[in-house]
Amino acid sequence: GGLFPETHRARLIQKLMLTPLGPLLSRLLNARSFARSFSAVFGPQTKPDRDELAVFWQLIAHGGGNLIAYRLMRYVLERRANRERWVGALTACTLPIRLINGALDPVSGAHMVARYRELMANSDVVSLDDIGHYPQVEAPERVYAALREFWRRFGAISPA
Repeated sequence: GGLFPETHRARLIQKLMLTPLGPLLSRLLNARSFARSFSAVFGPQTKPDRDELAVFWQLIAHGGGNLIAYRLMRYVLERRANRERWVGALTACTLPIRLINGALDPVSGAHMVARYRELMANSDVVSLDDIGHYPQVEAPERVYAALREFWRRFGAISPA
């Protein structure tokens, strides 16, 4: 997702979850409010349908997971606090890296890719122009094709 804190465009609910209102908002989170918020980060043509949203909600709410949503948002603060170390590790990495990104992601889409290209020498980016925050869900075949091509280039899988 948002590799760089300076390009992360947090949604309003994410920002509010980091405030003292977070525990209350987590308790108020329900399938309907989740569906509305979650769908907003998908591409316009790749939004999840009602059944998919129900499954995502089940995964989040399992074992009361929705009640700790505010705690999970701490990754935003952790990413800021550890930016130099984490981004430094990424930019210093000598292994091949491919970024597959949904350009329409309002949180970390094309704007984040622009920053990635600034910081990463010889960046290898596959930008899916019509996809949002969850390329692996919105366009799994295209993500797999991009991964397969990357793996083949380095002999990780056979060309057949």
